[in-house]
Amino acid sequence: MSELQQYVAGVDEVGRGPLVGPVVAAAVILDPARPIDGLADSKKLSEKRRNQLDQLIRERALAFAVASASVVEIDKLNILHASLLAMRRAVEQLSLRPDAVLVDGNRCPELDLPCQAVVGGDALHANISAASILAKVARDKMMLELHQSYPDYGFDQHKGYPTRAHLQALERLGPLTEHRRSFRPVRQLLQGEV
Repeated sequence: MSELQQYVAGVDEVGRGPLVGPVVAAAVILDPARPIDGLADSKKLSEKRRNQLDQLIRERALAFAVASASVVEIDKLNILHASLLAMRRAVEQLSLRPDAVLVDGNRCPELDLPCQAVVGGDALHANISAASILAKVARDKMMLELHQSYPDYGFDQHKGYPTRAHLQALERLGPLTEHRRSFRPVRQLLQGEV
């Protein structure tokens, strides 16, 4: 990246593995004049620390956006393409147009901007770390809201991931409209294979 490219957006997504809910992506352009200590891969931070950093990122970043792809889009496109769609939406919603984009992972969404995929980028680039934190906090909030409506599924605990408790609840109570029909445990249940 050259000196002239001052606006670099970091992009990451959260929620490829869960059986329920949207996949959520965030894009963040950090302000070099207002650094944020402690940025790291969201999975390596406690929930309390993620929430603190989420607030700091929202206060100090030059620009940020959080976007998602719905369960219907996941089932129609597949999880990879839905993730790329959510990432593209996040970049397109930024209030500042970046000069370049760094994406965590090995694939870039279709953008009319220079884009580089960085495997393990959420541990290497602060702007990708910031994006992973915003996306994780946003998706966790969605799962807590879903828990309010359907407390018997335990979404507040497993956040939609296919834990033993979630799979047992799914078998006992059946899938919700928010469950991803294309994911094997849900599909098998719907087809009566469980």
